[in-house]
Amino acid sequence: MIVNPQIELNYNKNGLYLVSTPLGNLKDITLRAIDILKKSDYILCEDTRVSKNLLNKYEIKSNLISNHKFNEKKNVKKIIEYLKRGKIISLISDAGTPGISDPGSILINECVENNIHIYPIPGPSAVATAISISGFSDQFLFYGFFPEKKSVLINELKKLSEFNCSLVFFSSPKKINKVIPAIKKCFFGRKIILCREITKYYEEYIRKNVNDLELFDDEPKGEITVVISEKIGNKNNSEKLSESDMNIIKKMIKKIPIKEIIEIISQNKKISKKEIYNYCLKVKNEN
Repeated sequence: MIVNPQIELNYNKNGLYLVSTPLGNLKDITLRAIDILKKSDYILCEDTRVSKNLLNKYEIKSNLISNHKFNEKKNVKKIIEYLKRGKIISLISDAGTPGISDPGSILINECVENNIHIYPIPGPSAVATAISISGFSDQFLFYGFFPEKKSVLINELKKLSEFNCSLVFFSSPKKINKVIPAIKKCFFGRKIILCREITKYYEEYIRKNVNDLELFDDEPKGEITVVISEKIGNKNNSEKLSESDMNIIKKMIKKIPIKEIIEIISQNKKISKKEIYNYCLKVKNEN
C-alpha cells in the first residue's frame, strides 16, 4: 500500500484536532484517532472519568484537561495560549463526534478568530448511525436535544412537522417519556425509530408508527437518538377537499385570512394543507 507522505505530515501539525471517539464499543475507533491522541500534548475531555476508559485501553498517556459546558468559557483563554505556543491539542466528547450537542463551538470559534488550524478526525457519530439504520429519507434535519419547556417543545415540533424530511433528536432517558406525547401530537402518521445504547451490549432499536408509540414503563438506560421519518403516504392517505369544504372556503375567502381558513378546514381532518392553500388561491383569483 502506498501512503501519501503529506497525510503523515498532517498528523504532526500543531493545532486543534476534533477527534471522534466510540459511541459505546471501544473497538469503534480509527487508527488515525489513536495516533493523534497519542501525539497530543493535551486532550480536552468532556468527562475525564469516561475518557480514561478509552485512553487506558489504547495506552494513551497525554495530559487531560476537563472541558465541559460549565467551564468551557473559562478554559478558552488558556487553551488558545497553548495552541499559540505550538501545542497539539485534541478535543473529544464522551462519545461520538465532538462539537455536536457537546462542548466545542466556543473554542472552535476562538481558534477561527485567532487563525489557529483546526483538523477534523472523523469517526463515529450517533446522528449518522441512526439515520443509516432508520431506512428513512437520507435528507434530514438534526435538531439536537429536545427543548426543556413543554410550551417551547410543542411550538418547535409544530414548526418542524412542516419539513418533509427525516428529523433527528437526542433525548436523555429521564426526558423521553415527557416528549413522547408531544411527538404523537405533532407527527401523527409518520414512522419513528428510537435508538438506545448504540453499539453497546444492550443496544436496542424500537421501530413504530408514531401513532402506536407508547411510554416506557421504566426509565430506560442510556441516551436515546430519535429519528422521525419524512411525511408518509400523503398521496394515498390524505383526504380530498369535499364539496362542502369548497363551499365553506368560498364563503370565508373574503372575510378571513387564508392561514385561518387552512387551520379551520384541516382541523380533525387528514386534508393536505397545501391542497387547501392551493384551492384558496384559486378561489381568490377567480374573485
